Amino acid sequence: MTIRGARLGRRGDHRVRRREFVTLLVGSATALALSRTGHAQPGRLRRVGILLGWDENNASSKFLFSRLTQRLRELGWREESNIRLDVRWAAGNVDRMRVQAKELVELGPDLIVTCTTPATAALLRETRTLPVVFVIVSDPIGAGFVASLSRPGANITGFINLEPTMGGKWLELLKEIAPRVMRVAIMFNPDTAPSGGSYFLPSFEAAARSVGVEAMKAPVRSEGDIERTIAMLGQEPSGGLVVQSDGFMLAHRAKVISLSVQHHVPAVSDRTLPTEQGGLLSYGPVDEDLFAGAAVYVDRILHGTKPAELPVQVPTKFELRLNLKTAKALGLTIPPSILGRADDVIE
Repeated sequence: MTIRGARLGRRGDHRVRRREFVTLLVGSATALALSRTGHAQPGRLRRVGILLGWDENNASSKFLFSRLTQRLRELGWREESNIRLDVRWAAGNVDRMRVQAKELVELGPDLIVTCTTPATAALLRETRTLPVVFVIVSDPIGAGFVASLSRPGANITGFINLEPTMGGKWLELLKEIAPRVMRVAIMFNPDTAPSGGSYFLPSFEAAARSVGVEAMKAPVRSEGDIERTIAMLGQEPSGGLVVQSDGFMLAHRAKVISLSVQHHVPAVSDRTLPTEQGGLLSYGPVDEDLFAGAAVYVDRILHGTKPAELPVQVPTKFELRLNLKTAKALGLTIPPSILGRADDVIE
């Protein structure tokens, strides 16, 4: 069962000076862009491609996609009436993303929505002219997608899901919920993780020094790699795991969750390890808000706004979720500091 808990107390933890600067710089433009929810006009059928780096069979992925389409309907866009959606799911497979990106560009759509960093990269290899709205991309500047957050330039804009400081935040939460951990690995797939896995590393390693734990990098490219890493961490009682947010890790979330419990390795991530599916603790933005925002940007662009005129958005609402059943299976006693800040607690 899920019970509502107190709202996360220290919302300021995830903010950094860069965000404050960007917020001041683009605040007025952002408010204008997101408040102008104009209605679709009758006329020719508009075509929108959608390239999702996730697995179509994942319930969370389907829910987020439905949030995008629901918001489009609220804005007046009806499938096969005034809009056609060409949807592709890549299930974390980079080669599939490249094939699907080419397919979508060849369809000649008015706009393409991408989800995840590798999916966006695959699409931009095929076009630098078609308008693009991305979502669930962590480092669009580092990836070369945009020139800046306030002035993205060219044909692309979108919604960041995680800033680099989150690596440290996940480790701090892991140490708080499992104070005995002394050796923590950060797991990622170099082919699908932001900046090849280096995006979260500086904050993760800084937090490790701060709380006195040994930091390890754990690159994985297969289920076998995942099994070996978690089994290794489980060979000693002080092992812990932070899982980066990337399409590959999301596609293998069930394996990570089950192995972590099996080997008694506490694991923390964002919604990559959903608590309703057995994940111990997750902390990250409210992704459905990002998809709803992406729909607003799609609407604005279809009404004539250029992507370069729409600033890249950073998340402002975060949630901490906790699974008490998994905590019990791992032999953890939840500290009041965690329980009191949890937005959702699953018993």
